[in-house]
Amino acid sequence: MRALRCLPLVLAAAVALTACAGPTADTAAEGPRDDAAFPVTIEHAFGETTISQKPVRVATVSWSNQEVPLALGVVPVGMAAVSWGDDDGDGVLPWVEDRLAELGADTPVLFDETDGIDFEAVNDTRPDVILAGYSGLTQEEYDTLSKIAPVVAYPQVAWGTSLEDMIRIDAKALGLDAEADAFIDELHGEIDAALEANAVIRDKKILFSFIDPSDFSQIGFYTSLDTRPGFLAGLGLPEPSIVQEESAGSDAFYTSVSAEQAERFADVDIFVTYGDPDGDLVERMQADPLLSKIPAIAAGHVVILPDSTPLAAAANPSPLSIGYNIGDYLALFAAQVG
Repeated sequence: MRALRCLPLVLAAAVALTACAGPTADTAAEGPRDDAAFPVTIEHAFGETTISQKPVRVATVSWSNQEVPLALGVVPVGMAAVSWGDDDGDGVLPWVEDRLAELGADTPVLFDETDGIDFEAVNDTRPDVILAGYSGLTQEEYDTLSKIAPVVAYPQVAWGTSLEDMIRIDAKALGLDAEADAFIDELHGEIDAALEANAVIRDKKILFSFIDPSDFSQIGFYTSLDTRPGFLAGLGLPEPSIVQEESAGSDAFYTSVSAEQAERFADVDIFVTYGDPDGDLVERMQADPLLSKIPAIAAGHVVILPDSTPLAAAANPSPLSIGYNIGDYLALFAAQVG
């Protein structure tokens, strides 16, 4: 399942990450220490973590956690390198590059997470705290990281933390609760403006899928726990019935059903998958005797996010990607039904 998540976005999060050396581990924004909010105790899936004083050296692991401190003006000493969605091979997504430039900061040390968390590299950055509010940490990984510094893990479900909750839980560890709330309000304003510009999708049911071009016998899709459909649900968009049904009582972010159950996708308005937009995937799906029974596919209402691009990575909306291309992202859906 980890490999599947890496395939299309992420597939959100346990993304394939590459090694890329940052220039220095000493890039933390070390403003005056204000310990008034500390100690703070944060509850999460593995118990609770107490942070006794305001962290100065902040490390982040897993997908997009680095964007929380950066958005709030704190440059991590180390963060995960990214390969899926990276447009120039430097291990950093473009909206993160832009924010580092705005802050006048060098690229932090980049942790190679291709084969899992690089504990030694994290330890070498000498962090005061490790942020992983959006992640799929195992108990063993959490325990190992906790020997390095206090760790903020996900609240309940692996890879199931909402955008807002990720911002709040990571920011709380930095003593920046008020700043986090203000930032969330700002993001909501940008999202509302983008949705208003693409208002045609307000009542559309969008399904995030993964269609294997070499095997049409299964239809894979993301549940309500995943941040892609979760983000759209947060905008007020309705969920397809099959997503609701398969999400009920489940703690999985992804599932699949046989294509012989194609009738269960009858209320889907737009299919979203990953691949080559210039290829023949849609035509092949329409020619398939089972997939062609799905109205959205028969009508060609299929969005193919260009594989391993920033736009595809933004399908898992993150603190800094919202301002970078949320309008372009929602416009892809509007173009299918406008």
